[in-house]
Amino acid sequence: MNARAVLTFIVVGFAVLCGFLIADSGLFKTDRQGTEPLILLQQTTEQERGAAEESAAAQQPQLKAALAPVFSADPWAVRTITIGAADPNTENADTDFKFQLELTSKGAAIRKATFSNGPDYQGEPTGFDDRDPKAPKPLVILSPVNNTVTSMANGKLIFLEQQLSLDLDRLHWRSFDVAGTDDESQTARFEAIIKNQKTGEPVLKLTKTYKVTRSSYMLDCELNVENLSSDEQKVRFNLTGPVGIGREGFRADMRKAVAAFRNAEGQITSARLDVKKLRKAKTVDDRKLARGGDSFLWAAVVNKYFAAILVPLPDEGEEFCDWVTDKTGRFYNPDDDPKADSGDETIGIGFKMASEALAPKEQPAASRTYRFKLYVGPKDKSLFDKNPMYKDLGFVQTIDFLGCCCPASIIKPLAFAILALMKWMYGFVGNYGIVIIILVFLFRLAMHPITKKSQVSMSKMSSLAPKVEELKKKYANNKAELNKQMMALYRGHGASPIMGFLPMMVQMPVWIALWSAVYASIELRGAAFLPFWITDLSAPDALFRFPAVNLPLFGRLDSFNLLPILMGVAFYLQQQLMPSQAAASTNPQMAQQQKMMKIMLPILFPLMLYKAPSGVNLYIMASTFAGVIEQYVIRKHIREKEEAEASGLVAATSKTGGKVKKKKPKPFFKT
Repeated sequence: MNARAVLTFIVVGFAVLCGFLIADSGLFKTDRQGTEPLILLQQTTEQERGAAEESAAAQQPQLKAALAPVFSADPWAVRTITIGAADPNTENADTDFKFQLELTSKGAAIRKATFSNGPDYQGEPTGFDDRDPKAPKPLVILSPVNNTVTSMANGKLIFLEQQLSLDLDRLHWRSFDVAGTDDESQTARFEAIIKNQKTGEPVLKLTKTYKVTRSSYMLDCELNVENLSSDEQKVRFNLTGPVGIGREGFRADMRKAVAAFRNAEGQITSARLDVKKLRKAKTVDDRKLARGGDSFLWAAVVNKYFAAILVPLPDEGEEFCDWVTDKTGRFYNPDDDPKADSGDETIGIGFKMASEALAPKEQPAASRTYRFKLYVGPKDKSLFDKNPMYKDLGFVQTIDFLGCCCPASIIKPLAFAILALMKWMYGFVGNYGIVIIILVFLFRLAMHPITKKSQVSMSKMSSLAPKVEELKKKYANNKAELNKQMMALYRGHGASPIMGFLPMMVQMPVWIALWSAVYASIELRGAAFLPFWITDLSAPDALFRFPAVNLPLFGRLDSFNLLPILMGVAFYLQQQLMPSQAAASTNPQMAQQQKMMKIMLPILFPLMLYKAPSGVNLYIMASTFAGVIEQYVIRKHIREKEEAEASGLVAATSKTGGKVKKKKPKPFFKT
């Protein structure tokens, strides 16, 4: 491989990396919640309209309003019920609930889920707040979409034979007071009676129950549908899963809709749709979460650090749940702005249940119970591994890493191993910022022999550049002989073109895994490095703040971030110590390109990473400064080696293992 090809490879790789980072970067966006007047009474009987969210509507005849009977439900008083606790220090102080649920009688749904501001899942006193630097509040993980779409709301209840539907998410159900239980949990119950509007006789009774348990991120939801009429009723319903999850990521929107399945071999597989795919989806099929032939386990909405995972429980005696027919991701744009970037956009999950034939009242099959478990908590592998249910269901599938050009099968195990090492080190150090710095230096130290060999080879290639040019002129018309002579030249001087970039390729998966582990680690959320500067390793470092301004490329800017600037200085120093490319000394064009790269790199990366999490920038800066020290040591070694050769010492070759040896004097006689 000639020097031009090597340089082309490096430039192309640099361009790809820059493109990836630019695509990954984003602007600050402020989520906004719309408000609307509270609706007290809803129309509850209407024809089934061909709605886009109905995956089967395009394939089934549109439901028609029947002459008789006509179904209705009496609306109850508007009511909000709270279970769990958002601040154990002031409310329900004797409890240890992980979150608080704000339940609404409208649709018998979860209007808002807020994490507890007490001890977090590791026992730390900080909990999960919204990371507001001025006045942090408990983090709201699920919120209503424009005050109309809520989590776990029942959608349309469809009477298949009568071809009628009821919008249960527009009906205010009857609500009951919160009840405590012996296992220190709290339960809230809602009820709706569907009647024959002409006769006034009850037809169906719907009972929905929520239960939260202290010290658990899992809540229970149960829906019982009971036939109260003397006739068989064939019904089905839709359900809105978790919706309204916040962004969390400061630069890029990492929210996704994820579904997990178990294949015939017992392995967990997954399907996922990110925000961009959901926004661009044109049809219902584009939004479906499916894996052909695999058995459905759960569906979730996730952001960078948290997940809301809805698990439909199989019927007794069954291994898998077969009554969920469709799972679709949803994208919500409440203000309908054309670019969908005003900040109020969010995602959710929609479910369609299979039809059910309920026997006449008082018969064994007159009722049907649908059971769900909803996990609302952090995406933490150690937590998932400790709980047998979480581990068996594969909740770890919610954790994503930035795989870049490396397969996930390589990056995930490496990233998880690095995360485990970081947690172990944190037990001794007690500061994740110091852990990152130590980890970087340990990795640099472990990789030093490979890096040293690479830099020595590059230095030798540079010194051989004039001889290579002579060979090119001499064998300009004989490529085969040219390659042969060049290889002989390299072997004779212990140089190798491959060694110039092979160590970089070997280290690349580890570097990407380390980057991903630092970028996506829930442990770094809210973790401080220094009390006066880097107070949250998951957010920009913000040495000081100022009134927000909008700038080209940066977008909304409200803080002076020092780490990216220090990172640019480190890049500049590293570029100055890097050995020149092999042909730069003889090729003016290549020398100019190399000079431009030395200028661009220290400027481009700080600009792209200006609003990156401080933990990531701390990792890059520490790695770059460690590289500067390493470059200085290697350059010193190369310089001493060249001086030794000039003093009559024998230069090392590949056979000598890279060490310089003195000439041994010949004996006067042989023994």
